[in-house]
Amino acid sequence: MTTPDVTTPVDTTQQTPTVQQLLAGITDPAGREVLDPATGEVVGRVAFGSAEDVDRAVERVRAAQPAWAARADADRIELLQRAADAVEASAEALAELLSREQGKPLNGPNARFEVGACAAWLRATAATELPVETVVDDGETHAELHYRPVGVVGAIGPWNWPMMITIWQIAPALRMGNTVVVKPSEYTPLSVLALVQVLNDVLPADVLTAVAGSGDVGARLSAHPDVDKLMFTGSTATGQAIIKSSADTVKRLTLELGGNDAGIVLPDVDPKAVAEGLFWGAFINTGQTCAALKRLYVHADVYDDVCAALVEVAQAMPMGRGLDEQNVLGPLQNRAQYDIVARLVEAARDGGGKILLGGDPDPSAPGNFYPTTLVADIDDENPLVAEEQFGPALPIVRYDDVDQAVAMANRLDVGLGASVWSSDREAALALAARLEAGTVWINKHGGVHPMIPFGGHKKSGYGLEFGVEGLKAVAVPQVISY
Repeated sequence: MTTPDVTTPVDTTQQTPTVQQLLAGITDPAGREVLDPATGEVVGRVAFGSAEDVDRAVERVRAAQPAWAARADADRIELLQRAADAVEASAEALAELLSREQGKPLNGPNARFEVGACAAWLRATAATELPVETVVDDGETHAELHYRPVGVVGAIGPWNWPMMITIWQIAPALRMGNTVVVKPSEYTPLSVLALVQVLNDVLPADVLTAVAGSGDVGARLSAHPDVDKLMFTGSTATGQAIIKSSADTVKRLTLELGGNDAGIVLPDVDPKAVAEGLFWGAFINTGQTCAALKRLYVHADVYDDVCAALVEVAQAMPMGRGLDEQNVLGPLQNRAQYDIVARLVEAARDGGGKILLGGDPDPSAPGNFYPTTLVADIDDENPLVAEEQFGPALPIVRYDDVDQAVAMANRLDVGLGASVWSSDREAALALAARLEAGTVWINKHGGVHPMIPFGGHKKSGYGLEFGVEGLKAVAVPQVISY
């Protein structure tokens, strides 16, 4: 999905437990293998649940929900703060497990960063106030707007930021008095199960639980009559299936779906000054982020210089196994995603695109490593531009006037994020208002903040997360009038 604007480093000087201790509590010797995408080695084994396991989990959290909701808000706040403490106490082990399972490096805006964001979001959610709002008080009528728990929340997460996005889902749900059933991605179940295990060392029994499994587990959760709210981050196609399966129960939904974010570079930029920001906007988490910069539109006056500056930055970013401390880019998490990136880069090559860097993976090398790839002189309708690549390949499209760039940026049926790059703030703001995206960043791309609402336009989903709006999204509004 997206990346947090959280810069406070995690203190890893006093770390417990070890990765082996985390795995001991969540692995099943008879379960499915989970492989390291950098090496192909087995990280652990996990038992995949069934629809019946979902039913039992929902029954438990449903029974626990009234007592959890009856607690004072201050008690739930304190428990979320203690949960953040628990995450920080286990930070290094969680980061290492995440790196081994997902592939992202420990350093840079990657595994340690993600675990730190989990603690930061727990604390921010605990600190967010949602007071009773007086909507009318005219001497004749007094009306107040309150927010009550929804009940049971189902949380289905992705494999790209598995821990962080799980926290985005469960922290506000728990704060508002809901109980939660988590279904992690089948690609990254271990890190999410370990995170839930750490949280449950603090939380009361059956307030939070997780069921690993394939699509049938997610399908049962989204259709379950005793699940009142479903939160999902993932592909648009899966989101559409969830909408259909939730219809019979009129389940409330928050959907953060696929994106193909555009960035527009105006002719007044200093190419060298913006190059590193452009790079990380596109290649954070090795491009595996819903709100990453996935198609870059650069004015002809600065096109060649921006391309050259991006190549220089990209060449300096080491890619390799995540546990090696020097790396900041890693493998693609799974082979299916690798194949998508490879297909789209070949489509760019076949369409006349100029490969400035990368595009030549070694098929005999271990792991799912696809080299950092920059493609210039590419047509806007080429598949690498029109389809979401979700990996380390960035198409760079030349434009001549701003109206042309806006039309290209808005032509797709998704609209999660976008960005404008300019030294003229007023020009950038005016252009931002014309872009069809849930968030438009100026001179940066993809940074999110726990107090700034986040959501998409068009087929990138609906509903908001984070801050006050995020708390409202996992609650039922109730008006009391007298």
